[in-house]
Amino acid sequence: MKRNFLSIITVIVVLFTSCAKDNFEAPGSLLTGRVVYQNLPVGVRSNGVQLELWQSGFQLFSKIPVFISQEGTFSARLFDGEYKLTRLKGNGPWLDNTDTIAVSVKGNTIIDVPIDPFFTVKNEKFVKSGTAINATFNLQRVNTSKPLELVRLYIGQTNITDQNNNAGNVQLLASAIPDPTQPVTLSANIPASLANKDFVFARVGVKTVGVAELLYSMPIKVMLK
Repeated sequence: MKRNFLSIITVIVVLFTSCAKDNFEAPGSLLTGRVVYQNLPVGVRSNGVQLELWQSGFQLFSKIPVFISQEGTFSARLFDGEYKLTRLKGNGPWLDNTDTIAVSVKGNTIIDVPIDPFFTVKNEKFVKSGTAINATFNLQRVNTSKPLELVRLYIGQTNITDQNNNAGNVQLLASAIPDPTQPVTLSANIPASLANKDFVFARVGVKTVGVAELLYSMPIKVMLK
């Protein structure tokens, strides 16, 4: 009889715990932000670069990965509280900065995360010319600790166009850019799979020697018809 009584208590505890978990309140606040240089968002590869959030005050806690969109924005659904935001070492097309940023989340919260890129892309223009997309842009060298490796022009069907998501691309090595302060031009044939579309998306990526991720211009729609 004693054993049956203990079994009933165990079942009640399990059911209570299960119900408590099922009724656990979901995070109600939204943290949104941008990764910026000179107060402008920085373009990256979609879901290729991430930040990390850590919440203070818990004995057992785990990181909250926050992926950056191709347009340099991010968002995370969180509970109100105090967090530490970190920029991962070797995880972006910018100079490593492992300093933490204190973030106080209370309701919907907005924050900008500053970074120090090696290069940026400016004054980019994309034009259809016959069966090709021509790109003209300027490179701005920001941090001189690493040299330029190459630039690429990417053509895609959606605004998520980058190194891993494109229908065609063409590149120019740094050795073929004698004066980076002058406008750079690239031309890529429109891929056959997109030739009959009304439009394509184009963007430029710039790669620094020894840095895995490229920094990108914003994706631009180019009309074909």
